[in-house]
Amino acid sequence: MTVHARVKNGRLLVDEPTDLPDGRELVLVPAGEQEAWDLTPEEVAELKERLAQADDRVPADEVHARLRAGR
Repeated sequence: MTVHARVKNGRLLVDEPTDLPDGRELVLVPAGEQEAWDLTPEEVAELKERLAQADDRVPADEVHARLRAGR
């Protein structure tokens, strides 16, 4: 899910409503500052498979670290 927002007077204003539940915490990364992971096609396939099977989400950087560690 991608949520678009803008900063106004130091506050984040979301451009449109979301289906996120109240209380959900988000980690925000300014556009253009995302770190490229350079995943192999096999790693991308495994990531997609794990996400499809997940009951609860894991932060992407943790999944990436696990993939790199072979877990």
